[in-house]
Amino acid sequence: MTLIDPDNPKLNVPLLDLKAQYRLLEQEVQSAIQRVVESQHFILGPEVEKLEEEVAAYSQCQFGIGVSSGTDALLVALMAIGVRPGDEVITCPYTFFATAGSIARLGAKPVFVDIEPQTFNLDPNFLEDAITEKTRAIIPVHLYGQMADMEAIMSVAAKNQNIYVIEDAAQAIGAEYQTKRAGSIGHIGCFSFFPSKNLGAFGDGGMVTTNDPEIADRIRILRNHGYRPKYYNRFLGGNFRLDALQAAILRVKLRYLESWTEARRHNAQSYRKLFKEADLLMDPLDSNCFLNGCQSESCSFEKKPGVWLPLELDNRRHIYNQFVIRVGRRDDLRAFLGTNGVGTEIYYPLPLHLQECFLELGYRSGDFLASECAARQTLALPIYSELTNEQLKRVVEVVEHFSTH
Repeated sequence: MTLIDPDNPKLNVPLLDLKAQYRLLEQEVQSAIQRVVESQHFILGPEVEKLEEEVAAYSQCQFGIGVSSGTDALLVALMAIGVRPGDEVITCPYTFFATAGSIARLGAKPVFVDIEPQTFNLDPNFLEDAITEKTRAIIPVHLYGQMADMEAIMSVAAKNQNIYVIEDAAQAIGAEYQTKRAGSIGHIGCFSFFPSKNLGAFGDGGMVTTNDPEIADRIRILRNHGYRPKYYNRFLGGNFRLDALQAAILRVKLRYLESWTEARRHNAQSYRKLFKEADLLMDPLDSNCFLNGCQSESCSFEKKPGVWLPLELDNRRHIYNQFVIRVGRRDDLRAFLGTNGVGTEIYYPLPLHLQECFLELGYRSGDFLASECAARQTLALPIYSELTNEQLKRVVEVVEHFSTH
């Protein structure tokens, strides 16, 4: 199955086009880089401190601590609350590996609970049954740019005084829950500045946010080998420092983040309009297969034409780090989109509880039906802010052609 002129470069739509973004910022970014080069101050320092202040303010938090990556943000956050071997930390299996990997690296046990099928976020209804006397923390993931149900999660944690809530906001800078920003509700928030994020560096980078001065101070010490003063080690820390070059670049980009986010939100609305006009929308209430748990790989949803678009809840601000649809014959559609010049990605093809490195936890296929169903059916479409109307229409056109032939 092919379309007319599938190799026409004007019709190609990459999953992400960072070159288009850079062209608009080149002079400002080069000036920021030159400023750091002339200072010869490359590790931490004034640029990092200013970025910390700016990201903290943007995220409605008192403190920001720049770190080397989003993964290290999670790791140092867990270290800061004293997670040790034998502890348990609850999270969901439908997320990037770093969420559970950071728990396991400290010798603690990841305890999984399933997701809400409509939002892909941790389902707080499963939390109470997962808590034991060993539970040290809960890590809700604000997946794809929409925040988890933080009111319900914080309520559960509050019933258990020794449980911390660490927000994995790697994909959610600027997302909101009841007007509160990601990273400001839990005890700690963790952000990633990986290049593909809405606020992306020119390499790895991350940020930890908190409103607790003691936690903030401990993280500052832990990110720099655990010493204060220099060469006098109070804790067993690590090298989690943010480079000044990355901080300077991110400070430039942060000034544009709101406009980029609104452009992504506009593109999401354009997708909704275009898919509706193409008569491709599927009502999620018509498909019990993922609302009530998918029972088999040949479920009814897999055989239906059309797509299910991401649900944006009324009390949330979705920033669309990814625009993830559900669709039957997902792998066939992805191959067809690729043949016709449309970039896509699968986030994530195998839930964490089924990954080889976590098999010793004892989970089996069927334990988390909503996560396993999402892993089979979801596909990310291009959503970056520089997309043109022509490109958006092209994506829907190719999906429509696939669905009707």
